[in-house]
Amino acid sequence: MANTKSAAKRARQTKRRTLANSQVKSRVKTAKRKLRDLIAEGDQANAATSYRETISAIDRAVKRGVMHKNAAARNKSRLMKAVKGAAAK
Repeated sequence: MANTKSAAKRARQTKRRTLANSQVKSRVKTAKRKLRDLIAEGDQANAATSYRETISAIDRAVKRGVMHKNAAARNKSRLMKAVKGAAAK
């Protein structure tokens, strides 16, 4: 429990930010899961569209400071590799 007014305010801010950040993280995870499912099904046309949406969600997370830029680059690279690998099959 906060002992000062400023600590109470920081706690409220943290609560709001945590909620917003978790929504962004969830959106990224959902997009990645959807893309992986499309790749597993072998649906190349929809996988390409989903890839663009996933990259967009990842970039938004980086822009908001929810995800580190190197982690985002790693994720995008792995997803691209998966999409290209599925196309080669």
